[in-house]
Amino acid sequence: MNPSEEHQGTSVPSAGEASSTGSVPAGAPAAPQPDHAASPEPPVQPADPLDSYQDGYPHEPEPLPAAPPPVPVTAVATVPRRPGGGGKKPPPPPPPSGGDGGDDDDEGMLRMSFLEHLEELRSRIIRSLMGVAVAFVLSLTYCSQLWDIVCQPAVAALKTLGYKEQNLVQIEPMEAFNIIWFKLPVLCAVFLAAPWILYQVWAFIAPGLYKRERRWAAPFVLGAGGLFIVGGFFAYFVVFRYGLTFLLSIGQGNHVVAMVSMTEYFDLFVNVTMGVGLIFELPVLIFLGILLRLVTPSFLMNHSRYAILAIFIIAAIVTPTPDVFNLMLFAVPMCVLFYFGIFAGYLLVLHRENRRFPWKKTMTIVIPVLLLLALVLYLSITRYGMRLVPHWPFLTR
Repeated sequence: MNPSEEHQGTSVPSAGEASSTGSVPAGAPAAPQPDHAASPEPPVQPADPLDSYQDGYPHEPEPLPAAPPPVPVTAVATVPRRPGGGGKKPPPPPPPSGGDGGDDDDEGMLRMSFLEHLEELRSRIIRSLMGVAVAFVLSLTYCSQLWDIVCQPAVAALKTLGYKEQNLVQIEPMEAFNIIWFKLPVLCAVFLAAPWILYQVWAFIAPGLYKRERRWAAPFVLGAGGLFIVGGFFAYFVVFRYGLTFLLSIGQGNHVVAMVSMTEYFDLFVNVTMGVGLIFELPVLIFLGILLRLVTPSFLMNHSRYAILAIFIIAAIVTPTPDVFNLMLFAVPMCVLFYFGIFAGYLLVLHRENRRFPWKKTMTIVIPVLLLLALVLYLSITRYGMRLVPHWPFLTR
C-alpha cells in the first residue's frame, strides 16, 4: 500500500474531539495524574494529542515531568490581608490603658544629652534669679514697713518681759543698712518668688516625666509655693514669738538685761522662718515620691513610727529653745504634714486605679466637727469675752 494512501485512510481526530474526550493516540503511554491532595502545586496539563502528528506520522509524545514529592502540610499562621494593603502586617494593637493612662508610654518624653541637661539647668537658674531680682526691687520700696513687721515679735517679747526699752540695738555702723536695705528685701523676695522658683524646678524635671504626669505642674507649683508661704506665716505668728520670749526670759532675774542686736535677731528670724517654710514642704516631697513610684502610701503608713521619730529628732535640732513646748510647736505640725502628704499620695493612687475616695462619708464626719469648733469659737467670743489675736493661741481675754 502506498504510504500516502495509508496516510489518507487514517482518520485524524480533530482538536475539538481530542479536547472533549481527552484521549491520546494508540500506543502513547498514559500520562500520570498529579496528586492534587498531596501537593499544593497546580496540576500539570496533559500534552496536546495533535503534537504527535507534526510531520504526518504518529510520534511518541514526550513524557510528562514527574510530580514533585508531596510536601508535608504544617500549621502556618496566616496574616489577614488588608484591602489594598499588599499583604502588609496590620499595625500592632494599642497597649491596654491602665488607671493612669499607661505610664509605660513614653510619648512626649524628651531625650537630652548630659550637656543639654546642663544647659537647661543653667537657663532655669538664670530665670529663677531674674524672678528673685524683680521681687527684690519690689521689696525695696517697702523696706521701712517690712522692718516694722519683722521687729514686732521682738517688741512683743520685750513688752511681755517688762522691759521699758522695747527696741533693738545697733552695734556696727553698717548694720542697719545691711539688714534693712539688703538682707530683709532678699528674704522677702525669696518668699514672693517662691512659686516662680518652684515652677522652674518643675520645668527642669518635667522633660523626664511621662506626658500624663506633667498635668501635675499646676498643683505642684501652687501647693509647694503655698505651703512654703504658710510655713513662713506659721513661724512668724507662732514659733518665733514663743521661742524668742523663752530665750529672753532665761537670764531675767539673774542680773541680766536683754540687749538684742539687730544682726543676731535678724539671723535668728531668718533661720526660723526659712526652716519652718522648708519643713512645710514635706507633703510635696512625699507626693513627688509617690508620683515617681519611689514609695507607696502603704509603705509610709507601715513605717510611720520611724518617720515620727525622725521628725522629733529634726524638731529638736531646729528648735531654738530646749523646752518641750517649743519642741511640740515644731513636731506636731510636721507630723500633721507627714500624714497630709500620705493622704494626697493615696488620692493619687486611687486616681491611677480608677477608684474614687468616699468623700460623702468623710464629709459626714468632718462637717459636724467643724461646726462644733465654730460653735465653741462663737460662744468664747460672745459669752466669755475673748477676742482673736494674731499669735498663738489666737484667743485671749
